[in-house]
Amino acid sequence: MEAFFVSTAIVALAEMGDKTQLLALVLAARFRKPWPIVLGILVATLANHGLAGAVGAWVTTLVGPQMLRWILGASFIAMAVWMLIPDKLDEGDADGSPRWGVFGTTLVAFFLAEMGDKTQIATVMLAAQYNAYLWVVAGTTLGMMLANAPVVWLGDRITRLVPIRIVHLVSAAIFVVLGLVAIFAPA
Repeated sequence: MEAFFVSTAIVALAEMGDKTQLLALVLAARFRKPWPIVLGILVATLANHGLAGAVGAWVTTLVGPQMLRWILGASFIAMAVWMLIPDKLDEGDADGSPRWGVFGTTLVAFFLAEMGDKTQIATVMLAAQYNAYLWVVAGTTLGMMLANAPVVWLGDRITRLVPIRIVHLVSAAIFVVLGLVAIFAPA
């Protein structure tokens, strides 16, 4: 049980202000359907953290920490640029709904955003430390939900008052800062 409680606390704290928490806010602002977003976050986190132990350890043997810093930094900056590009509806999306639905879009976006994230790395380290895979994955998943679900519900209310363009500009600025920190922060 210690592995569960420690994993929950570490990931909930690590997730505060993280890019995936920002993604949760953006999804809430874009789709305004909190339940499919929260369910998508849950399933994506279970899948990502479930694979983190095996895949995360393997990837770190292939890519050195210096290269990983540059990859993450460039990815954050690319995400900032992407945030500034206005959404365009494809001809098949004339009703304004996402191609994969709110749940599917959230699942894919959240799963990809968690790749290489500090909470994914924490899951790998905690699973190795405690040798309690299921308790660690359950704890890290609960920590992610404790940090992100409230953002979805409160973010939906807040974004009804704040224009989505402002949310995108602030999000882009945060992603640029995260990218620069990833590249230039001392190792």
